[in-house]
Amino acid sequence: MKKILLSFFAVLLLGAIAGCSAVPEKNHSLQRQWMLVSFDKFSKEELIKNKAEINLTGAMEKGKIKGSAHMGCNGMFFTSEFKSEGKVKISGVGSTMKACQNMNLETAFTQKFDKMTRYSVEGHFLTLSDDRGNTMKFVAADWD
Repeated sequence: MKKILLSFFAVLLLGAIAGCSAVPEKNHSLQRQWMLVSFDKFSKEELIKNKAEINLTGAMEKGKIKGSAHMGCNGMFFTSEFKSEGKVKISGVGSTMKACQNMNLETAFTQKFDKMTRYSVEGHFLTLSDDRGNTMKFVAADWD
């Protein structure tokens, strides 16, 4: 009987240790590639033509996701931290420095992206918003 109880408690203890891991779980609803479909004065067709996207499939470290973005010319990178109460912090935004013919989308995106403070996921859509009413709406790239 003692062996059975000892085995039972050992299994419970190992389960508790595994459940209290310091490594954050992957957030499958956010960690994917997102295509920008609505932003500022840009048409959906223009966003699609530029292949405007953010990619949140990068490494996660201490609850922060290393992300990348593309708005038609330069490669961009950033760090994002999505919190359970619908808040987001985007920091460390940078990019390559190629000169391109049409930089309007990229410039507007860069100026507003790290000011986004809230997020919501509804179905296959991710919406980022700031305190001034600006929004960016994305659709999951793997959505059919």
